[in-house]
Amino acid sequence: MLHGSCLCGGIKYQINGQLSGALNCHCSMCRKAQGSAFRSRASVKSAEFKFIQGEELITFYESSPGNHRGFCRVCGSPILSKFDDHPNYYGLPLGALDDDPGVRPGRHVHVASKAPWYTITDDLPQLPGAPDWVDF
Repeated sequence: MLHGSCLCGGIKYQINGQLSGALNCHCSMCRKAQGSAFRSRASVKSAEFKFIQGEELITFYESSPGNHRGFCRVCGSPILSKFDDHPNYYGLPLGALDDDPGVRPGRHVHVASKAPWYTITDDLPQLPGAPDWVDF
């Protein structure tokens, strides 16, 4: 079981399952939403995700058609993303987890639009855009 929370502690959740498809996304939307050079994320089955407290504090923003980013309306921490085309899975920012997720990002995506001031220094595969497939 994994646990996660927002910066102010108002939202807490648990995951009863495995994470999959961990990656680092360098697209401009992820960079802006995270306030960082990239977003490290994984997928989780929606049935295995449960709010422990503060579900009423989550606000969703549709950043692109069918992609809804959920964040704490008090502190702004990103909590999860919902996808109209894949309602059985959530996108989960790894930085909000309180525990070791047990997975590590396996690739960088959208590197064609990465921050010009950031240099990728690891040996993970780098894709210029979105992957041809997503691990859900």
